[in-house]
Amino acid sequence: MSTIDCYRKGWAVRYLREAKAELLAAQKTPYMATGFFIEALSKAQAAIYYSLGDPAFIAPIIQETSQTQNNVEEPLLSFLVEIEKTIQQLTQNPKLDTEKTMEHVNEIIEFTSEIVKLFGCESS
Repeated sequence: MSTIDCYRKGWAVRYLREAKAELLAAQKTPYMATGFFIEALSKAQAAIYYSLGDPAFIAPIIQETSQTQNNVEEPLLSFLVEIEKTIQQLTQNPKLDTEKTMEHVNEIIEFTSEIVKLFGCESS
């Protein structure tokens, strides 16, 4: 049984699908990878926001938590803070190791997919 409404489910699935497409684009065009990584992470983040509820309420909580707390006990909140910090890191230093960043972003997207499934947003 799904825990979210059809509207949010549709957006969560769409953003997850787009995050995967952005990662694929980064693999195909490594010279533009940083921009694709940032987009992939932003879309993965949005997929989780829609899985949890209204992004307008969730995003400010994540931004504030990422700026004020170093250790976050709650696993899902910790994961969202990790995504936020990774986006900030890529924005501030776009010349990071592409291969390592690719692996990290891929892991985040895979975990995001599991979260979206857990909340009843994706059937496959």
